[in-house]
Amino acid sequence: MIKQKLQRILLDASKKIGVDVRDVEISYPLHEGHGDLSTNIALRYANSAKKNPMEFANEILKLILKESMNFVEKVEIEKPGFINFFLTEESLLKELDEVNTKKEKYASSDGNKGKKIVVEYSSPNIAKPFTIGHLRSTIIGDAIANLLETTGATVYRDNHVGDWGTQFGKLIYAVKNWGDIRKIEKSDQPLKLLVDLYVRFHQEADENPALEEKARDEFKELESGFNKREQSSKEQKELWEKSVDLSWKEFEKIYQLLGVVFTENKGRGYSESYFEKDLPSIIEELKKKKLLKKSKGAELVFFPKDKYPPLMIIKQDGTSLYSTRDLATDKFRKAHYGDDVIIVNEVGAEQSLYFRQLFETESLLGWFKEGQRVHVGHGLYRFKDSKISTRKGNTIWLEEVIDEARKKAEKLTEASGKLKEKSNIDTIALGSIKWNDLKRSPQLDVVFDWDEVLNMEGNSGPYMLYTYVRTRSILEQVEKTKKEGGKIALNPEELSILRKLNKYPDIVSQAAKAYSPTVLVTYLYDLAKAFNLFYQRHHVLKSEGSQLDLRVKITTAVGIVLKNGLKLLGIQTVEKM
Repeated sequence: MIKQKLQRILLDASKKIGVDVRDVEISYPLHEGHGDLSTNIALRYANSAKKNPMEFANEILKLILKESMNFVEKVEIEKPGFINFFLTEESLLKELDEVNTKKEKYASSDGNKGKKIVVEYSSPNIAKPFTIGHLRSTIIGDAIANLLETTGATVYRDNHVGDWGTQFGKLIYAVKNWGDIRKIEKSDQPLKLLVDLYVRFHQEADENPALEEKARDEFKELESGFNKREQSSKEQKELWEKSVDLSWKEFEKIYQLLGVVFTENKGRGYSESYFEKDLPSIIEELKKKKLLKKSKGAELVFFPKDKYPPLMIIKQDGTSLYSTRDLATDKFRKAHYGDDVIIVNEVGAEQSLYFRQLFETESLLGWFKEGQRVHVGHGLYRFKDSKISTRKGNTIWLEEVIDEARKKAEKLTEASGKLKEKSNIDTIALGSIKWNDLKRSPQLDVVFDWDEVLNMEGNSGPYMLYTYVRTRSILEQVEKTKKEGGKIALNPEELSILRKLNKYPDIVSQAAKAYSPTVLVTYLYDLAKAFNLFYQRHHVLKSEGSQLDLRVKITTAVGIVLKNGLKLLGIQTVEKM
C-alpha cells in the first residue's frame, strides 16, 4: 500500500536527521485540495530535533525528495508543520487495478494477526423477546467481529446471555402464582406471555413490596440447589429450564433473520448460568488476595484510594450478582483462550462505571494487562420523554420493527416495478434497519422514531443497496470493447472516486482499531455519493475505447468495495432493486 511505502520513507529520513521516531502517523486530509495523504511528523518530533515544526518539515522534505517516490506528484508544507502529499494519477490507477484484482480481499490485512479476541455482543435476557433496544449490541458487535477478522485477528464470537439472577426469582414467583407454564408453552408468543407476567410482578410489587423478598427467596432456592440437584429446587429449576428453551427458539429465529452467528458453546455462547459452578473458586480467590470486605452483610471489593465506588460481589442473602458471574466468565476466558486474550464487551454505555469497576478488580487480581479488557459502550434507544423499559411494559418489539420495514421495502419494490421477491424484501428491510443504527455515533442515545428507523431515502440502507445495484446494472449493459486507446485525462469526479477507493483498506483498519463500524459507514456513504455524482455527469455506456475501459474498471471497483464494505457491516446486497 502507498501509505506503508510513505511511512518507511519518512522513518528513514528521520533516522538520517538523527531523530528517534517511533511511529509515523499518516492521515487523509478532510479536503482533497490539501493532498491525498498528510503527516504531522514534524509537529510531533520537532522538539526532539530541536527545531521548530516548519524547519523540521522542510528538512524532512529535502531528504524525501531524493528518494524514489514515483507515486507522488508533489509535496507541500502547510503551517504549522503538516506535510501534504499529492499522488500521481498513475499510482491511483494502479490502486484501482489492485481493487479489481484482489476483489473481496482488497481490504484484508494482518494488522491484528496473532491476536486472539473474544467479542461479546447481543447478550439478551432470557424470557424476554428481542426489543429494538437489543438491536444495537447485536449488530454493532457483529460488525466489530467482522472488522477484526478481516484485519487478521482470530475472533471468538460470544453471546453472554442473561439467564441468571434475581429477575428469574421474580419470573418464577409470577409463573407459580398467576401463570400456567403449560399454556405458555403452547402459545404462539410464549415470551410475550412471560413478559406480561414479569411486568405484572413489578406492578404488584409496587403495591406490595414484600413480594421482592419472596422473589429473592425463589432465586436463592434455585441457586442453592442448581448444582446439588436438590429436590427442594426442582420446581424452580424446571420453570427456569422451560423459560430458557422457549427463549432460545425465539432468539434463533431473530439471529437467523439478522444473519448473526456466534462461534462459542455450539453457537449459543457461554451464558451466565454456565459459570454458576465456578463462583465458589472466584470468591475464594478474592478472599485469598484480601480483596473482599463485608459491609452490612454483603461482600464487596473496595478499591484503593476510593478510585471507584465499591463493587458488590455477594448480596446480603448470600446470592451472586452479575459481577460475580462476569468475573467467573473472564477467568474462564483467560484459561480457555490464553493469557494474552483480548476481551471486548459490546454493552450499553450506561454500564461504563460497572465495567471500570470490573476491569479494576481483574487488574487487582493480576489477570489482565493494560488493553486486554475493552468496553465498547453504545447509547440506548429512548422514547422522546422516557426510557424504554421491559419491566414497565414500555417497549418496542424488534419483530414489529422488522415487519414494518418489510412493508416499506415492499412498497419500494412496487414503485420500481421490479419483481417482488421475499428474500430481496427482507434484505432491503434489514439493510434499512441496520444502516440506520450503524450510521450513528454508537455512544449516543437514539430517540426512537418510526419514520427515522424505517428511513428508505437519503443516507439510508436502500440508498446504499441501490447504488450497488446501479453498478451491477451498468456492467450488465456495457458492451466490452477490445479497442486500445492512449492515455486519457481523468475528470474531477473520476479522480475523487479513485482517491476514495485508495482509502478503503486503511478505513477498514481504522474502524477495527477503534472498534467503530461507524467509521466504515461514513466512508461507504461518501463513496456512494461520489459514484452517483460521477454517474449523473458522465456517460459510462456511451464511452468508447480507453475511456470506456477506465469507467468500467471504476464501476467494477466501486461495486466490489460497496458489496464487501456492507458485508463487513452485516448488510447483504441485492442484484435487482
